[in-house]
Amino acid sequence: MLVWIYVILALIGIMSIFASTYRNEDVIPGFFSFRTDYSKQTLFFIISLILGTFVLLTDSKFFTATANLFYLFGILLLLLVFPFHTEVKGTRSIIRFGGFQLQPAELCKVFVNLALAKYLSRIETDFTKLRAQLLAAGLVLLPAILSILQSETGLALVYFSFFLVMYREGLPSAVLIIGFTLGALVIGTLLLPPNTLALILTAIAGISIYLMRKQIRRRRRLLFTIVSIWAICVSVQRFAVPFFFGNVLKPYQVQRIYATVGRDFVVDPQSMTEDDWRKMEDKRKASSYNVKQSKIAIGSGGLTGKGLLKGTQTRYDFVPEQRTDFIFCTIGEGFGLWGSVLLLALYLLLLFRIITVAERQRSTFSRCYGYGVASVIFFHIVINIGMTLGLVPVIGIPLPFLSYGGTALITFTTLLFILIRLDADRGMILR
Repeated sequence: MLVWIYVILALIGIMSIFASTYRNEDVIPGFFSFRTDYSKQTLFFIISLILGTFVLLTDSKFFTATANLFYLFGILLLLLVFPFHTEVKGTRSIIRFGGFQLQPAELCKVFVNLALAKYLSRIETDFTKLRAQLLAAGLVLLPAILSILQSETGLALVYFSFFLVMYREGLPSAVLIIGFTLGALVIGTLLLPPNTLALILTAIAGISIYLMRKQIRRRRRLLFTIVSIWAICVSVQRFAVPFFFGNVLKPYQVQRIYATVGRDFVVDPQSMTEDDWRKMEDKRKASSYNVKQSKIAIGSGGLTGKGLLKGTQTRYDFVPEQRTDFIFCTIGEGFGLWGSVLLLALYLLLLFRIITVAERQRSTFSRCYGYGVASVIFFHIVINIGMTLGLVPVIGIPLPFLSYGGTALITFTTLLFILIRLDADRGMILR
């Protein structure tokens, strides 16, 4: 079933790229010359199938034996990006070999998934201990940090999906609660004046102390805990968030986040170079324009859509990046609400099947790897479609199996087919 769903999604992707890039002057023989985007994607699909076949013919023990080596190889590729990168659309995460492009941050997701599964499945790994949890987090955060340094914030965020795997294997729920709390503090800092949010946090702490006054009398440490949490939250809101937005993120990245929460990002032009200011303005206008045209395209599809090759927004290039980051617009405009729901149903079936396969594994390695595949695909789906609807910042990550790009398609194919291979040997205990 996984193979069939994969093939259907890949074919929908080729069809969507064809619908958004085909022009009347294109001729049929040109399709087989692999000069158009849809013909190139067909070639990538054929290469992915061949690679997937080799994966299925590989012994499952190979992946456990080489997981750490693959991880080191991935880190090496990420480090090679710094001296040998080619800047493409503001990112410095691509290495070019002649006419071939490689994005190590995309490919490294496979290696991180293997290494994390390998680490969590070791007999000596006691994941209830803080040291083991920190080492697992380090495996995930190292490539994420390297990706951020390459201006590839979107792909860097994908690595945080692996924390769902850790949660499945026993990571305390308090860690996720802290993560969501930090997210809420960031959004609150952007939406509310600093003093107002500080007063709200103080009021929450005061109400908590009042409601828990009887418990506090018996346990004085509880009062210290509440005050400490209040102090940490206020410090994050007043100091950590402004520092991160002012010194870590680039101005255009800050602007995208502000635009998502409905606020305007105000910056002093004198604090930036003329070139940086121009780049930020160009990205701000492009981001706003992209989302606006994306909403128009999806909305104009109505219930049943305009039909294949009949969409005006996507056919006439009103939606930039419609073959990559905004490929969902082609589905929405061409096939309407019903086509979009059908695509989401396919993705839901894919995720459900992956989790089912992961849960029936006897091996911890195979189970962790399966949950890693589900987490990465789920994160990509939610963020990419959220981008096209204006619900999340435009961070530029592909829609699995649909978006144009050889590295992305090969990465998702490898992720999925390794799981299928591991499932074929689910009776074995792999470590």
